[in-house]
Amino acid sequence: MDYVRPIAMTDPARPATALPLAGGWCWFDRVEVLSRHEAPRVMAARDLPSEWQDRLCAPRADFAGLALDAPRVMGILNVTPDSFSDGGRFTDPAAAIAQAETMALGADVLDIGGESTRPGAVEVEVAEEIARTVPVIAALRGAGLTTAISIDTRKGPVAQAALQAGAGIVNDVAAMGFDPTIAAVTARAGAPIILMHSIKTPATMQENPVYDDVLLDVYDFLAARIAQAQAAGIPSARIMVDPGIGFGKTLEHNLTLLRRLSLYHGLGVPVLLGVSRKRFIGTIGRELQADRRMPGSVALALQGVAQGAQMLRVHDVSETRQALRLWSALNKGFFQ
Repeated sequence: MDYVRPIAMTDPARPATALPLAGGWCWFDRVEVLSRHEAPRVMAARDLPSEWQDRLCAPRADFAGLALDAPRVMGILNVTPDSFSDGGRFTDPAAAIAQAETMALGADVLDIGGESTRPGAVEVEVAEEIARTVPVIAALRGAGLTTAISIDTRKGPVAQAALQAGAGIVNDVAAMGFDPTIAAVTARAGAPIILMHSIKTPATMQENPVYDDVLLDVYDFLAARIAQAQAAGIPSARIMVDPGIGFGKTLEHNLTLLRRLSLYHGLGVPVLLGVSRKRFIGTIGRELQADRRMPGSVALALQGVAQGAQMLRVHDVSETRQALRLWSALNKGFFQ
């Protein structure tokens, strides 16, 4: 089996033979063909079979009402006592609501989570996770907030309660592998879902993660979970994927995924990149304190945008939005 990675470009000198990448702001005229058994090779995009051209070029459908012809920003709101970066800051509902309203000034989506999935984190009971998240979602909707809300959960009952309270997206870091009922809950609600790659559980995922080929193993995992979601009644137009940077990966695994992130456009669905404040940023950037890793986080977010990633999951919403405006100005003003 071959894997096709479009070599994404944004240069203003665009050849006449170039193809649009996922209907977005990037173009490509070459692809890297990857295999588990042969050395990578580069070929002209125009020589691709029509099936591959269609998959890589087709505009992605609106996701939860958001057009994906420009990168979208998802703001992280952890209502947990133990998240790695901001644990305990927003456990009080009033503090959580105030933070959500501030982030909504620059975020396209608010991602609300009640269970930490940092390395070593332990599972939270369903009732507790609901008690942490649902009142915040309900209060935001009650206050008239119209920003899209996603529920960051691995559990079907939590997703169901959140959707009923006003969330519109399910963000499952286990890609339906922890609780398969989450697929049926999402399908019944007609909601979109984000499927993230991870191995094991947060408690054990960093214990010597090993892959045959991390880039291709993650691709195959996500392809299988997309098929599973479709079989459960969730169409591809309501599916987004996340390669799961930092989830069951070493520093080198993370860098490998980031260097060739555009590979995942071959899955035919939008791509989310979540790297904000992660440990390897601190290792490379020499910053031990998680909430001081904004510059490194923004640098990697722009790397993702340069490869066509349609959504960025971030803690630092206003700083990321500012960086995107500058990136846009340098790249023909694709978005504001």
